[in-house]
Amino acid sequence: MTSRSMTEPAFLVLTALVDRPRHGYGIVQEVERLSGGRLRLKVGTLYGVLDRLAADELVALDREEAHQGRLRRYYRLTDAGAHALEEEAVRLAENVKSARDRLRARHAEGMA
Repeated sequence: MTSRSMTEPAFLVLTALVDRPRHGYGIVQEVERLSGGRLRLKVGTLYGVLDRLAADELVALDREEAHQGRLRRYYRLTDAGAHALEEEAVRLAENVKSARDRLRARHAEGMA
């Protein structure tokens, strides 16, 4: 996933898993919190993202637990996932810097 940019949902799912493994609903809640409520993942979207991240070996199944008669799958960030997240964070920061520099230059030229 390092050769192409990462989708925002993938970026936020990886970010949600940085501190500890989480189950699906926990990931949904953390992504919503991280995005300030701007991104609310639907279950189908979440598991599509998790499937792609698992196929790329950026996340892995950590464990399964029975909870109220249902199986909860917990996912964890892999080392490759942490590396990909770091690369994407750097790429995004560089893009933000470029945009801000250009906007400052535009403002300085009186084009505001």
